[in-house]
Amino acid sequence: MDEIQRQVSEIRGLPQKSELVRDLMTPEELNDTVVNDFFKDYTEEDAASDTEILSRLGLLESDFNLLQFYLDLYSEQIAGFYDSETKEMYVIAGEGFGGTERMTYAHEFNHALQDQTYDLENGLKLNEDYCETDTEYCAAASALIEGDSTLTEQYWFLQHATRQDQQDVIKFQNSYSSPVYDSAPDYMKEDFLFPYINGLEFVTGLHDQGGWAAVDAAFLNPPVSTEQILHPEKYPNDKPVVVDMPDLSPILDEGWEELDRNVMGEWYSYLILAKGRSSQFKMDDEDSRTAAAGWDGDSYVFYSPVDSEDYLFAWRSNWETGKDMDEFFNQSREYGLARWGIPASNSSTVVTWESDA
Repeated sequence: MDEIQRQVSEIRGLPQKSELVRDLMTPEELNDTVVNDFFKDYTEEDAASDTEILSRLGLLESDFNLLQFYLDLYSEQIAGFYDSETKEMYVIAGEGFGGTERMTYAHEFNHALQDQTYDLENGLKLNEDYCETDTEYCAAASALIEGDSTLTEQYWFLQHATRQDQQDVIKFQNSYSSPVYDSAPDYMKEDFLFPYINGLEFVTGLHDQGGWAAVDAAFLNPPVSTEQILHPEKYPNDKPVVVDMPDLSPILDEGWEELDRNVMGEWYSYLILAKGRSSQFKMDDEDSRTAAAGWDGDSYVFYSPVDSEDYLFAWRSNWETGKDMDEFFNQSREYGLARWGIPASNSSTVVTWESDA
């Protein structure tokens, strides 16, 4: 571990400023940590509220057990983690500290260097309270930190992996299975990988332009939207506009409550169109990416009365050009036709569906 820390610190150009708690963790201990630590504040009521919203957006089935799925998914997928709150780092090791574990250690130790240099919780605001109210920023900032660690891990492997490490990783890749991830809803699969795949592309672009100094500069001026991650040329100057969403409770009866208010962002705008729960209203992937591109800011709100199936979901979005706006409107219309059938009214500016239900 000491050797890998020295190697990663040299690759990344960041000094280790303080000691940290580090250890190996068994898969059984990870499962206990996921249940009693990672999701200790995420209640069944929270999961039920999220499920209701995601099902209304066509991403989940209404009876999906979101909390249990998260517990199973994280227990299956996490190979190691660094806790920026407790300053502890763990690698999940079943039979020892071989090539896969060493590679994971390089990735996670880079998170420790990021934290000691830039303060992930307070400097980058990647904490539970802030991320609950600004999911769009935190998705972008998470892509930066995971993209950085993924690129660092790759450099470590290329420069320092032994022949045994290489054989271990090949053996792991050839035998690895992920039944929980494989069974996940399509949108969740994409979203789970977003900070690693899209984050890596974003950070690689920075590194190609200006080396690790350009990556360091991004930590001092982090990306603020998934749009900037998906379109690195829009970083750092193209920031989204703030879209106002008024309080709609005055038009609702007594008993309605606001369950969620946030920003959807370009990434989730794309996911809603392309990764729906049913093939019936799953739109073409490339068309959906084009429709979501040009996003310039949005705001949404979700209301529902207690003990009722009724709901109100309102979503306002701003677009960079009229062409961008038209592309999103037209793709949304196609989505609605596929999901709800023939509209009651259908013009160039308004589409309405009506139902007895």
